[in-house]
Amino acid sequence: MMTMQLRGSKIQGIGAYLPERVLSNADLEKIVDTSDEWIVTHTGIKERRIAEDDQACSDLCIPAAQQALADAGISSDQLDMVIVATVTPDMAFPATACIVQDKIGARNAGAFDLVSGCTGFIYGIGLADGLIASGVYDYILVISGEVLTRVTDWTDRSTCVLFGDGAGAAVMAPTEPGAGVLSYVLQSFGEHGDLLKIPAGGTRQPLTPELLAQRENCIRMEGHELFKLAVRGVPDVAESAMAKAGVQASDIAYVVMHQANKRIIDAAAKRLGIADERMVVTVDHYGNTSASSIPIALDEVYRSGKLNPGDLVLLVGFGAGFTLGAAVIRWDKEPFAT
Repeated sequence: MMTMQLRGSKIQGIGAYLPERVLSNADLEKIVDTSDEWIVTHTGIKERRIAEDDQACSDLCIPAAQQALADAGISSDQLDMVIVATVTPDMAFPATACIVQDKIGARNAGAFDLVSGCTGFIYGIGLADGLIASGVYDYILVISGEVLTRVTDWTDRSTCVLFGDGAGAAVMAPTEPGAGVLSYVLQSFGEHGDLLKIPAGGTRQPLTPELLAQRENCIRMEGHELFKLAVRGVPDVAESAMAKAGVQASDIAYVVMHQANKRIIDAAAKRLGIADERMVVTVDHYGNTSASSIPIALDEVYRSGKLNPGDLVLLVGFGAGFTLGAAVIRWDKEPFAT
């Protein structure tokens, strides 16, 4: 019996959008009891981008999507599906993906939101890969957009220094087997879900004036425990994805991790035996942008002209849930021409 050979999938186009407004550590020193030295030492963050008051999640996703479509060389009406990974949607429903689908003119596409915290982009890549490999769809737009500063407690100095806003997008398309996405591993450890959450606003705790006054509609995080989980879990999931792809750390050209904390990135590089110059770092100037941090960082290294056809790129994420994810991609786009 002949076995059907599945198609591969690849990133055909990529884009990103960052709001213009910059919030520096010096600015934060004026509103909360902290210092530039403490923030840089503990997180590596120097500044972050903040959405304007009239910008919602979809407003960040749309320009990132349009840039990715232009980079892919396809029109929006060729899209079969739009996936938006976010924990800060425009509203509870309809899905932010449906809003984006309408605004970019993707009239032939389905659309849905995906909630996997900071790992959302890798979950989206995995879903897109399966749909494309099976032959069901050809072009899938995976967008990660976050406006985390809307759910930040600006009186909590342990969290308000961390977060920024932004969006990144990738157009996934078919390719030959063994090219593009070589592997991905998606994991969830729900027993640790309480370590990072927004307590109120869902059906468990509908918002009340009392809960709003207590800022229970804002991010609550057990940073120390999450740090330990990430330092242990990130190398494990990365090694699993590399083993599944049949590659070693020495084969990887660039590692694009979720940009939560420079110390976590450094610890992962040491554990994996990957040189610092191969670890893409954007957390210093964008902060933690949750699900959008990986596509934003990938877009930045691509537009720097450093990525070449055949380069192996390792994507690694971790986030609320507690979720982990990693993917190995063989890059096949020509270096970006400025």
